[in-house]
Amino acid sequence: MANIKDVAERAGVSVATVSRVLNGRSPVAETRDRVLAAVAELGYRPNVVARALRTARTRTLGLVISDLRNPFFTELADAVEQEARRLGYSLIIGNAGESPEQQDDYIRTLLDRRIDGLMVSSAGTGSAMLREVVSRDTPLVLLDRAVPGIAAPCVRAEGRQALTDLAAHLAALGRRRPAVIVAPAGTPIGEERLELFRTALAGHRIDLPGERIVSSPDLSPTGGQRMMRTLLDLPEPPDAVLATDNLMALGALDEVRARGLRIPGDVALVAFDDVAWFAHTDPPLTAVAQPTRELGRAAVHTLLERIEGREAPSVLLPAQLVPRRSCGEQPETRH
Repeated sequence: MANIKDVAERAGVSVATVSRVLNGRSPVAETRDRVLAAVAELGYRPNVVARALRTARTRTLGLVISDLRNPFFTELADAVEQEARRLGYSLIIGNAGESPEQQDDYIRTLLDRRIDGLMVSSAGTGSAMLREVVSRDTPLVLLDRAVPGIAAPCVRAEGRQALTDLAAHLAALGRRRPAVIVAPAGTPIGEERLELFRTALAGHRIDLPGERIVSSPDLSPTGGQRMMRTLLDLPEPPDAVLATDNLMALGALDEVRARGLRIPGDVALVAFDDVAWFAHTDPPLTAVAQPTRELGRAAVHTLLERIEGREAPSVLLPAQLVPRRSCGEQPETRH
């Protein structure tokens, strides 16, 4: 079985350098990559228990994700796991299932496991356990969703430019009666997306009245379908709908098809959060794409900065509009 001296010899560095890399303190990326490659080649497995006793660290991170059934969060968790593993950390994942109580149960369990730091994509806006994490000085990073009253860096995407581009796209296509299916009431990220879109539409003198804003009871296809039903039953139904979550967009698509209506002929449809199969639906769905994998990697690096006792600012990455045929084609792009 390989030991730390074997790794040092294979990588051409000192034992102390190997130790620094394995403890996340190597300032030089080239050296870190060389050491990690030697670790992989030799199959070196450090004695985690002994190291934890020496350093008070376990080389284990925790991630509580709001809902792994949502493809966005599935990819986000995968990106976090891969980056943590690349940097020599293990990751324990808990799925909150959009339940604050289930989220707090997982946080409690992870703290008992003596994790070095915690990443949370919060379910809901209130959490007694998140406040306890802060009071214990356990390094914490919020992922995708900020939580009011929780002082921790947040890594998330910002949709201002993408929603500005979407408003211009719909205006160019002559869509003057937009509607929005928003996340459950009280969800900060859903309210932010709504206000950004409303402001962008106003720049094209397009109104977004209250009857064309509906709040889904949950982030699910069923909720999206019910809200699309409400919108299509209006005396003057919308000619474009933005669903602020990808699962709600799928439900909205189902309702349009169930009525025998056409996309984009009768109504345009846009999803916030792009997923791979949106390019293969009929028609392909226009979407606001978040930089999912970059968010996951940034969350790991931000948490490691906090673990090392350094200040780490919040990270805001831009989302991007991906136009497809679900809104129609602008005149200059038609064949």
